[in-house]
Amino acid sequence: MGDKSIKKKQFIVDKAREVFVEKGYKRVTMKDIVEACDISRGGLYLYFENTNQIFLEVLRQESEETDDVFSGRITEDATCVDILLLFLQEQKKELLRKKNTLVQASYEFYFENKPARKDDVLKKQFESAVKIIEKLIEAGVENEEFYCENCSEAARNIMFLLEGLRISAQTVGITADTVDKQIDYIFSTLGVILEEE
Repeated sequence: MGDKSIKKKQFIVDKAREVFVEKGYKRVTMKDIVEACDISRGGLYLYFENTNQIFLEVLRQESEETDDVFSGRITEDATCVDILLLFLQEQKKELLRKKNTLVQASYEFYFENKPARKDDVLKKQFESAVKIIEKLIEAGVENEEFYCENCSEAARNIMFLLEGLRISAQTVGITADTVDKQIDYIFSTLGVILEEE
């Protein structure tokens, strides 16, 4: 793909993201994306066959951007506690963000499509996060920053807790205080009491 084609495809993905944020997933049509991009239908079909394919690309890029932001904020002298706290603080920002979020669209996509295992972007993200947190907890146990008998289950529990908060944020609503209490709870299960800021 040439430079111009790469830029055009990225333009489509960026505009499509805006449409998915505004309308969710189920109500978005190829026509909506054509109109948002101000391109011909044929121009869109050169890059994507359907909204499903576009949404998967939006999710893939979103995941990469989140990873880049997170890893870019880790300092060289950061402890395992620092890194886990940074991760959870980034999650808190996402949980409390009211606008410009793909959460609703993501759930609609997965309830409607039930993607095959190889295409399951959300599951891959979840499992990848579990593995990263598990390794972080293991390193923290080794450094005597954390106490944990089963790092794998602790990591999985953290991700399930975050997923529950994500659903609650979209349905019943949550406050910053609620998220902070859950973060404190996570650390207390690892034998760490966070200092008040």
